Order: sequence, then structure tokens, then C-alpha cells
Amino acid sequence: MLFYIFAILAIVSGAYMVLTRNLLYAGFSLLIVLLSIAGIYVLLFADFIAVTQLMVYVGGVLVLILFGIMLSSRVQDKSVLSENVNTVWGTLVAGLIVVGLSYSILKSNISSLLWLQTMEVDVLGDQKSTVQMIGIKLMTDFVLPFEIASLLLLIALMGAAYIATDKQKT
Repeated sequence: MLFYIFAILAIVSGAYMVLTRNLLYAGFSLLIVLLSIAGIYVLLFADFIAVTQLMVYVGGVLVLILFGIMLSSRVQDKSVLSENVNTVWGTLVAGLIVVGLSYSILKSNISSLLWLQTMEVDVLGDQKSTVQMIGIKLMTDFVLPFEIASLLLLIALMGAAYIATDKQKT
């Protein structure tokens, strides 16, 4: 039941996000979409992905987007609105995609998959959380790729800060 609530909330908020002209409302509806997706991850017992969703997307990216929208929302006393000129075509294409995906999901016999039939009722078994296992793997087996990825992200952040600075011509 909770899955359907989160799914409907994500779909309705996503549709509102795409169809609204007010960028601030679109940003807040993106917040609801991302929180709903995190709720779905919790229901799937993917606690690490749910926490990552909350920290990275809701805590970082979305806050940055909302601050950017709120700081630049008034340009010469005019509110910044998006120019939705293709809402009819976008809605038509999205509807066709939903119909096509629904048809393919209904035609596929998911319950006959072998790995679903052999799966027990207890999904997690003895394992209580995936965070501990992922943390141990990151700090032992995958420490070098983890550090390389963090250095690449740091270099990208420094490059973005350099590009964003106001360059004075001398």
C-alpha cells in the first residue's frame, strides 16, 4: 500500500514539475519526487541507496538548484518563468511512453522468472543492513577506485569554481 502511495506521489509531482511554468514550484515538486523515490528505496530494503538519495540529491543537488532559482528569480522586477511551448507534444510523448511501458510490463510474465520462484519470503535473512557491508567493501577492496573518484570530483569542483569566478581583464 505504501509503495502505491509513494509511486502516485512521485508520478503526480513529476507531472506537475514538467507542466508548471513557475520554476520555484517545479523545484519544490522535484523535492517531493526525490523524497518519494527515497521512500520507495526504503520499502525495497535498499537503505544505502535511500540514504544516498537523500544526502546527495535532496541534500545537495536540490538545495543548490533551489538556491539558484531563489537567488535569480527576480531579474529587473520580472519573475523568471519557463517557456513551455511544447507541453502538448511532451504530454503526448510521455503518454505514449507510459502506454508502451505498461503494455510491455503486462505482457511479460514476471512471476515465472526462476529467481523469483526460488526466493524465500525473508528478503534480508540474517543481514540487517546493507550499509555496513558496503562500507567494509569500500574501505577494503575498493579503496583505490573510491579515492580516485573522490579526487576526480574534487578536480571537477575546483574547475567549476575557477570557471564561475569573475575574470578581471588586466
